Amino acid sequence: MLAAVLHTIGKAPRCEDFLECSAGDGEVIVEVLAAAIKPVDRQIANGTHYASPKKLPVICGTDGVGRMPDGTRVLFGGARAPYGAIAQRAVVRRGFCFPLPENLDEVTAAAVANPGVSAWLTLGHRAKLVRGENVLVLGATGVTGRLAVKIAKLLGAARVVAAGRNVRALDELRQQGADAVIPLDVPRHELAAAFAREAGDSGFRVVVDYVWGKPTEIFLSAITRSEFAAITGETRLVQVGESAGPTIELPAAVLRSTPLTIMGTAGLPAREILAETLQKVLSHAGAGDLPVETECVRLAHIESAWQREAPGKRLVVLP
Repeated sequence: MLAAVLHTIGKAPRCEDFLECSAGDGEVIVEVLAAAIKPVDRQIANGTHYASPKKLPVICGTDGVGRMPDGTRVLFGGARAPYGAIAQRAVVRRGFCFPLPENLDEVTAAAVANPGVSAWLTLGHRAKLVRGENVLVLGATGVTGRLAVKIAKLLGAARVVAAGRNVRALDELRQQGADAVIPLDVPRHELAAAFAREAGDSGFRVVVDYVWGKPTEIFLSAITRSEFAAITGETRLVQVGESAGPTIELPAAVLRSTPLTIMGTAGLPAREILAETLQKVLSHAGAGDLPVETECVRLAHIESAWQREAPGKRLVVLP
């Protein structure tokens, strides 16, 4: 079968023949219909992810959409190594195959599942967003960030502020429901003032951070208090990505003066929570509540597609 085969860490996979997969106990062979190229896929192939392979060659792709032997369309994940999702077929555990709603097409499902579930778990499971709280999304113009803005609204956030570098995408987010937007590519003092202004007296109770680096440093400095004050609520910052830098400087005064908790996404939750969240994401996507821009590429062109960026879009591979 044809597959996106990775031979060398740090190099792009190539479309070539790979040994056919066979199913073991509790497994099933899925005919792949579509699989998105995601940041995590590139990180794994580049050797910068904790799940990067120790033994090569492998097929790239952590999840995709396929058809079961009985014809059921499913979203699947966790293919058994060395098999992956970006191939004509994949071998996966039956328990990690989830039926698609009839009103959701394969390309959209492949594009929305990973970022949608990530954003929903970050807001609902990790940050424990409560209806009526204010949310700031740092890095809101990427695929996952844009979905996080939408999902925060679906979960009942009172006010959602989107911060990012892409001015066009920020304008679109404002039109699609963001209550305010903050461009990140401005001088430090302007950005700090914007964070303070949009936080207002009530502050942000949840911050989803896809950028880290300087923007996060500036945000933390903007919410640092300069006097003793009664605690009225805690800010929960969930660190998800590092598109602006892998490290920050964190003055001790930030933590001593501000009711702040910084946490990571902490891996995957229990399968039951994951399955429930995925069904919510797929249902809302089918209803048109979670739009995502896509661009389809053929498996035969995986090497060139792997090496190019598509800002604000998901590249979806068709076998």
